[in-house]
Amino acid sequence: MKKVLILVFLLLLSSISLGQSIIINGAGATFPYPLYSRWFYEFEKETGIKINYQSVGSGAGIQQVKVRTVDFGASDAPLPGKDQEESGLIMIPTVIGAVVMIYNLPNIDKLVLTRDLIADIYLGKVKTWNDPKIRAVNKDLNLPNMPIIVARRSDGSGTTAIFTNFLSAVSSEWKEKVGAGTSVNWPVGIGGKGNEGVTGVVKNTIGAIGYVELAYAIQNNLPYAKIRNKFGNVVDANFETIKSSAAFYKVPNDFAVYIVDAPGRNSYPISGYTFLLIPKEQKDLEKGKALVKFVRWAYEKGDKYAEELLYVPLPDNVKKLALKKLDLLTYQGKKIVDLLK
Repeated sequence: MKKVLILVFLLLLSSISLGQSIIINGAGATFPYPLYSRWFYEFEKETGIKINYQSVGSGAGIQQVKVRTVDFGASDAPLPGKDQEESGLIMIPTVIGAVVMIYNLPNIDKLVLTRDLIADIYLGKVKTWNDPKIRAVNKDLNLPNMPIIVARRSDGSGTTAIFTNFLSAVSSEWKEKVGAGTSVNWPVGIGGKGNEGVTGVVKNTIGAIGYVELAYAIQNNLPYAKIRNKFGNVVDANFETIKSSAAFYKVPNDFAVYIVDAPGRNSYPISGYTFLLIPKEQKDLEKGKALVKFVRWAYEKGDKYAEELLYVPLPDNVKKLALKKLDLLTYQGKKIVDLLK
């Protein structure tokens, strides 16, 4: 009898524990995935709240949160305020990152590219690695007479939105012929799904070049080019140069801003914010509370993990503006931040 009572007690404890567990589902951008994986792991360790995240690209993340098949979406392509309002979403930034030009050239790890060169490569106008335009800015390199294999995204992508906004800013031809967005009609290139896919194409293809978030280059030990910025300086993608690029752009109330081709001596030219998209009206109070807790946790405790993975934490003024947006989250008409008190 005693054993039976103990068994019943343990089952009751188990059911209570399961009943208290909260699981949040999200989907979207691959750009911040290395960081989000770390954040979600650390957040669960501390709070017991589990966040499942599918790294499926910004386009898919936007669509999924709009139809409410996930609890939040993630995108590097900012939604304009009107679109946020029509979709019943709030959009808040999490960190700032860089898009880098990774390449696969044996014995070459110090490549320099100009803004115009990157546009011409993706327009299909510069086709070989020993093109005079590339040699002109890499005079010390023995560049091979080898075709340039262009890698680009095949899916709807916020990284693509950042990259094509950069190309549109530096090349009038690109702006007129191709334009900017999460998906474009690419003039050339081999498609890869996600930052992971583009990284894989470049890693496995000698002569390839592609654009990915900085963490993917570091984690896969792939070289990436330094870029001559708008000021005329050759800069690397690092904490200081990414931070410099963000400093030149005022963040609007709807956070819909691109920070590409920034002026300034030390600005890295292909940088961008990445965002969470959260439904204003929450169907599940506990999930709503958990989302608020996560954002606050990320802003208070997530910066050290961001810096470890070479993402730039948000400035304090941007965090304050974003935290005010959490006041717009409601459950049955009541503010979730008030229900947390």
